[in-house]
Amino acid sequence: MLQLKDIKSVYFIGIGGIGMSALARFFKYEGKEVAGYDRTQTDLTHKLEVEGISIHYTDDVDLISSTFKQQLSCLVVYTPAVPKDHTELNFFRDNGFTVKKRAEVLGLLTQGMDGICVAGTHGKTTISSMTAHLLKQSKVGCNAFLGGITNNYKTNFLHDVKSPYVVLEADEFDRSFLHLKPHFALVSAMDADHLDIYGDAEQVYAAFNEFVSLIGAGGALLHKVGLPINEPDEEVEIFTYSLDEEGDFYPTNLHLKNGLYQFDLQSPFGKISNVTLGIPGLVNVENAVGAMGLALLSGVEEDEIREALPKFSGIKRRFEYHVREEGMVYIDDYAHHPEEINATVKSVRAIYPEKELTVVFQPHLFTRTQDFAEGFAKALDKCDQIFLLDIYPARELPIEGVNSEMILKLMESEKVKVVKKEALLDELLKVKPELVLSLGAGDIDKLVPSLAEGLKDSISN
Repeated sequence: MLQLKDIKSVYFIGIGGIGMSALARFFKYEGKEVAGYDRTQTDLTHKLEVEGISIHYTDDVDLISSTFKQQLSCLVVYTPAVPKDHTELNFFRDNGFTVKKRAEVLGLLTQGMDGICVAGTHGKTTISSMTAHLLKQSKVGCNAFLGGITNNYKTNFLHDVKSPYVVLEADEFDRSFLHLKPHFALVSAMDADHLDIYGDAEQVYAAFNEFVSLIGAGGALLHKVGLPINEPDEEVEIFTYSLDEEGDFYPTNLHLKNGLYQFDLQSPFGKISNVTLGIPGLVNVENAVGAMGLALLSGVEEDEIREALPKFSGIKRRFEYHVREEGMVYIDDYAHHPEEINATVKSVRAIYPEKELTVVFQPHLFTRTQDFAEGFAKALDKCDQIFLLDIYPARELPIEGVNSEMILKLMESEKVKVVKKEALLDELLKVKPELVLSLGAGDIDKLVPSLAEGLKDSISN
């Protein structure tokens, strides 16, 4: 088995994934030779190439440089989303290379560090990024492997050789988070999801409770009030947080000022008064409460938090404004589960209660659409006008009878329509929207620039 100290090169299969790219950046930072394969070219893969990482986009062993064919010194990292018949992956397996999942490598790299692991079926990218920002802007500092590109740092990887802490997004997909060893852990939500992996909600709960059981002695668990969590080892401290219920950490005196929320944080360490959240959205107040809790547990001081939080400018595709003018507002968000849609819509309504809300939703995965069609329908029925795009398949093959029309048929709204990507802007402009929200975890992000431009032009015309 290849030891970390003996690694000279690292080859990534699925290097364009947000978690994979953070690992690739780490190994590049450490002076290793890094290259990889991905199915499609994206802004992220382009940036990796600019940073000196060679990437190709055809599954072909002949395209792999000889540097990465040295069995005794090359580590191969893959994402579980890669199909089992992938030619390159099987080449490395058949020839005795050390081949590991991303989560396994992350677990190995962070041994000997104090892991601040953020888990949850939604909210984890924002909370982990906020937490990393609060630590980074304090004397405590941190390393971080994040599930999104932060607007503050323009990356998903932070490095600080002086800090003992590493902030990690603990992903429940494929039970990846069970490879981690948390010192502090946060659980934001335990909704049924990834049922193609887990089967039912009970198995989702069981996996999260197994994750919680991995917290080391002397560590702490912070979880949202009301989650079905089994108390871990008695040597682990337990705290709760909430937006609107009294947990150990919760906001009071919450109010909007110029579109942003201000509040006081109540905590076991005392009250932090007059905190301003630098990004919009009620859902992000709850995320901030969790992040502030982790920061306080890590030793970040009250004044450091008060100064840093307003400067957090968000993550790409998390409640991200693209048009913000008097006659038009356009927000894009990664929400792809019914509960995430509910939270995002509630946040938008709180800021713009008088505006009609037009939503564009691209369902992500056939299995998720099949499992949660009714939930999607109920969540989208809370909007005024809805456009559904075709399902983004990602790693899946089609399932007979599962399509976006499945959601439409369950909805009560009469203002809902399934449209093709190429017709979307024209359909949007026909309804003369004043508040647009695009949602989904597929490739809908590629439409965002043209939608924003078209919506801006509609104002001027």
